[in-house]
Amino acid sequence: MTADELFLEPNIGKPGEKVGYFANRAGFDRFAAAYRDGIAQLPEPAERVAVSTSFGPVRGYRFGDKPGTPVVLLSGRQASTPMWRANLPGLMAQHTVWSIDSIGEPGASTQRKPLVDAADQATWVAEALAGLGLERVHLLGVSIGGWLATQVAIHRPECLASITVLDPANTFAPLSWKAIPVSLGSVIPGMPMKVRYWLLSWISGGARADDSVPEGRLIASGMQDFTGAQPTPARPTDAELTSIKVPVLAILAGRSIIHDAERAAATARTIPGAQVEVWPLASHAVNGEFPDRIAARFAEFAAGQANETDPRR
Repeated sequence: MTADELFLEPNIGKPGEKVGYFANRAGFDRFAAAYRDGIAQLPEPAERVAVSTSFGPVRGYRFGDKPGTPVVLLSGRQASTPMWRANLPGLMAQHTVWSIDSIGEPGASTQRKPLVDAADQATWVAEALAGLGLERVHLLGVSIGGWLATQVAIHRPECLASITVLDPANTFAPLSWKAIPVSLGSVIPGMPMKVRYWLLSWISGGARADDSVPEGRLIASGMQDFTGAQPTPARPTDAELTSIKVPVLAILAGRSIIHDAERAAATARTIPGAQVEVWPLASHAVNGEFPDRIAARFAEFAAGQANETDPRR
């Protein structure tokens, strides 16, 4: 499979159009090689599809074919489907799992129209789910993917059975000053790759980050070779959070550098019925650190929602 077969007509060298783009062909080829290598590390997808949304085509992958409500994965900033390598085996044991590459992030999806606000973000997700034929799903997102899942719960709850958010960025607490250099690492041109890897290691609690780690190589290439054009994610208001009606599981990382975990947890608990936990040993890279624990906790949470809606109970 060539890169061009996997990617959906990527934007290359299109500054000024308010959509995410790869700076040049060499940068895209470098990213595409890292992406392709990352995909090769995953379980074999049962299905690889492309669906249309108002904001551009979305690439989706289906892993497994279990009965029941599927779980859909939303990746973090500068990340895409290969970031879920550690999580897929555990999640697939009990659920059909879909992963979709986010509009506006470096991945196999392509942004065609500017994203103006959080409602636009929720809209492309809802349209992608409809295009995949998924009427009702569990959304599971990490970092900015957790923020995105929360926005779908606020703006498009009709397509959700639940959301699970893993240390969501700028969702329940303000970003800390420590998050600023990491953000700058994704936008400053010409930053040495070793500095980008150092930033990735820092946000991941000191975990190794270099070319030998597929996820790190992919994210570092996205930071170097892709320019995003998304609006700054707005933190949900108190009124928006208390209006959420879908079941919520929020897992906050006690060692996260992006926010104060206890403050975030206190805010998350204002969501009616939310199940909120702080995992003291976890960093912002919680999905890679505790994949089995996350799979078990999510399975327990999802089963609880199914039991509550089962008419025989």
